[in-house]
Amino acid sequence: MPSSKAAKNRNKHRGSSFRDFLQEDGILEEVEAAALKRALALKVADLMEKRDLNRTTMAVQMRTSRAAINRILDPENTSVTLTTLSKVAKSLGRKLKIDLVPA
Repeated sequence: MPSSKAAKNRNKHRGSSFRDFLQEDGILEEVEAAALKRALALKVADLMEKRDLNRTTMAVQMRTSRAAINRILDPENTSVTLTTLSKVAKSLGRKLKIDLVPA
């Protein structure tokens, strides 16, 4: 059985963070974007449910198509514009707030 010291030397990721691992693999930004979009889609869906809004009603309020609402609620689709996010917020009686924080 190898000693713990030998095991530490064999695993180059031991002691590093998952974030470091993703950055090493070159997918950190992609994973973060997907996580943010998933959180956004869940929040929008939750607020729509609380306000008793279906996708069609939301589309009418935003003056857009139901397909656009489906894209907003799709956690896999990360291409949402600031204009669209602003319309979503307004339709839900909310204000959009975007912040840049230290990395």
